[in-house]
Amino acid sequence: MHNEYIINIQRNYLRKILMSYVHPPNKQYYDEQVWNLVRQIPYGSVATYGQITKLLPQPENISLENYQVSASRWVGLAMAACPQDLPWHRVINSQGKISQRPGSGKQRALLEEEGLLFQKDKLDLDEYQWAGPGQSDKPRQTRLF
Repeated sequence: MHNEYIINIQRNYLRKILMSYVHPPNKQYYDEQVWNLVRQIPYGSVATYGQITKLLPQPENISLENYQVSASRWVGLAMAACPQDLPWHRVINSQGKISQRPGSGKQRALLEEEGLLFQKDKLDLDEYQWAGPGQSDKPRQTRLF
């Protein structure tokens, strides 16, 4: 009985999210904005999907509520379709983890090549998160070993 109650709550929550999900009005334009921003993430830094959405302007004709529900997903879809020259590996989830999907092992290897250290499969966002365009990044100590 208790499990059925929890399943119903989860089902209703997912239904609400899916019903409020919208697509960007101009997907190609939105994707290009995402890619231009991702190109600015410096070597040795990362940004989260949600951070990228906050750095981009909200598209016209999309309510704030719909944008907040859908925008991180839009960034994920843009990253899935990104050009080969994009440093795609520098975009991670809000927990500092690499989202599990094909290529996640390569993403971790590329980040480690840039000197980022994982602790229990996650990065310390306080240490590695990019401050954003035009923002000065805090100085970092180089690896000693």
